[in-house]
Amino acid sequence: MTKMTRIALAALAVMGATTAMAQSSVTLYGRVNTSIEHQKLGDTSATGMVNNASRFGIRGTEDLGGGLKAGFTLESGFNSDDGAGTPWTHGTGSGLTFGRQSEVNLSGGFGMVRLGNFVPESYYATADYISMHNHDTGPSSDALYYDPVWFGGLSTKNKVGYRTPNMGGLTVDASVSMHEKDPSVGPRKNGYDLAANYATGPLHLGAGFSKVGDNWQAALRGLYTFGQVTLGAYYQRNKDDNQISGTGAGSRNNFRLSAMYTMGASEFHANVGHANKWSNIADSAATQWTLGYNYNLSKRTKVYTYYTRINNSNGISYLNGGSTISSLRASGGAGKDFSSFAVGIRHNF
Repeated sequence: MTKMTRIALAALAVMGATTAMAQSSVTLYGRVNTSIEHQKLGDTSATGMVNNASRFGIRGTEDLGGGLKAGFTLESGFNSDDGAGTPWTHGTGSGLTFGRQSEVNLSGGFGMVRLGNFVPESYYATADYISMHNHDTGPSSDALYYDPVWFGGLSTKNKVGYRTPNMGGLTVDASVSMHEKDPSVGPRKNGYDLAANYATGPLHLGAGFSKVGDNWQAALRGLYTFGQVTLGAYYQRNKDDNQISGTGAGSRNNFRLSAMYTMGASEFHANVGHANKWSNIADSAATQWTLGYNYNLSKRTKVYTYYTRINNSNGISYLNGGSTISSLRASGGAGKDFSSFAVGIRHNF
């Protein structure tokens, strides 16, 4: 082998390695969101530091050629106020685990196939989409939305999902949550989730549906931006057979309206939601409203303040329990109202 041949082969090897590296990428990302809050539950009040769903994650993709890509996401929550690991909501792990999200996927011209643990797309398509002031996290998050699959025992784990390609602004997601004969999962039935999103210019529409056994929810969402103003709304219908109440809470309607006005780096926010009474639970209606202000120091960092309040009727207790100061949680109960005034900092990376 001549010296020139050896040099050529070495150059080709380096080029091949460089090309392979260019076809794969891994990204570290996350959010640290911490607030100081004065909270009141019933007649009891406390002041403390609150974590607003801080998290970090790793995501990656590999270009397999021919338009086919492999990808993964691993995401863990942590308490930004004390550094401890936190479980994701409704029973997916504890401590510094990847309970928030752990999925592998394949995507291409056919769409995307997803396997693992991930949040229902029906929630992202409706309630989360219009929560603009603090990304539906912390004490001011939507306490009235209810998903029987996510909140009813199956949580976000053991899922097979599919997402269509973008079809003229429309995408559709569908997933199945497998019960795996887990004795801790209520009726031992699979859960089903369906979502649709459509966007054209300033108009954004969404719909979501989820069902396990005879428990189901269906929701519609709209959002429109004109100039400096963004308006959003969603409507949800629930049917409960055996989750809220062992004999069935019956049905209810739930809606939320939200608005944002931007002026330079400032954002002014307002939203209000109302859940009608469950048909089989007396005096179970509730109203939640929030006023907020964000100042964006950069695209990734903001300071904010808000006031949020939940007015519970005597027969119900809606509460974002995981974001309530621990000394207040024991004082909860039906008919007790909740409020919080917060000042915080959020940084994305």
